[in-house]
Amino acid sequence: MPELFTKTMARNIYLGGSVFFILVFLALTFDTTARLPKRDHRENITEQVALGKKVWEENNCIGCHTLLGEGAYFAPELGNVYQRFGQSKDAIKAFIQSRPVEGIPGRRSMPQFNLSEEELDAVAEFLKWTSEIDTNNWPPNING
Repeated sequence: MPELFTKTMARNIYLGGSVFFILVFLALTFDTTARLPKRDHRENITEQVALGKKVWEENNCIGCHTLLGEGAYFAPELGNVYQRFGQSKDAIKAFIQSRPVEGIPGRRSMPQFNLSEEELDAVAEFLKWTSEIDTNNWPPNING
């Protein structure tokens, strides 16, 4: 075994390692792209789900809530709220409608957005749709 570490040896290690990790990266990329369509449920997006997402964005719900781990951590996770509310869109709608206009003194609370019945239905449908996403059991508990 030579005692000198030559430039040729260093170059070969560098190039060999680079090729190896590029191949690993490509293999993992192809594996991921093969698995994702099986987890996707975009074909279930209806006009009502799209309207619910629009209402979600217009009212900046993500400014307080997280949805599938993304957003603010001020209020509860809503990616699994459909399961937490007993798989009832009516319960979600009733909760949103029950928020007091002035809030709860001394506590952080969700404001009353005065959504129309159509918007309430759409938000509930959007939250139902998000609960059906295969998240590999994330968040790890039902409370988010």
